[in-house]
Amino acid sequence: MKVLVRNASLGPILKWAQRGLFSAAALMLGFCTFVVADTWIFQHREQETLERLQTGSSGALQSLPGQPGNIGPDGLIGRIEIQRLNMSVAVVEGTGTAALRRAVGHIAGTALPGQPGNIGIAAHRDTFFRPLRNIQRGDIVTLTTPRGEYRYSVVSTKVVDPDDVAVLNSDGSEILTLVTCYPFYFVGAAPNRFIVRAKRIRDQAD
Repeated sequence: MKVLVRNASLGPILKWAQRGLFSAAALMLGFCTFVVADTWIFQHREQETLERLQTGSSGALQSLPGQPGNIGPDGLIGRIEIQRLNMSVAVVEGTGTAALRRAVGHIAGTALPGQPGNIGIAAHRDTFFRPLRNIQRGDIVTLTTPRGEYRYSVVSTKVVDPDDVAVLNSDGSEILTLVTCYPFYFVGAAPNRFIVRAKRIRDQAD
């Protein structure tokens, strides 16, 4: 037995399907525009905040605790820069979804700039840490905070399993560890982590 489908009966269905696809595309475009704009505004605002704290205007710098700590969730820590890779982005406390959408995040429980220990900083491979795919041994990583500037020289890179938390262990020296997903161009949840390890460069005045 043959089943005949009239073209006229498909017309409304195709029309509504077309409208639905256009609506979904418009919503996705609108969301992407919002994310980009929100991230730009956040980065710009945090840069202004960092500059204000560095100058100590309105007593902001004086209000900071004696030791670098007591930073609330999503609180500003400073700015990380790798000049050769043209990378400059705000660093905030925490690695939650909102924090990593707007900035790079300081991994809770690791050291802070100026403290002995291992500073862990994480970000997405397809946003702020995308430039790390071109990082090289000897590259200089600069962390700028309200209390000063700290410079680190890259000593190694490696790929590890996601559950390899040993990369955040401390040996008492001032170490910086950058963490992002790997491979950089993997579609979906990446299976590994890309680790950059850098050692602090001390000036004669330190």
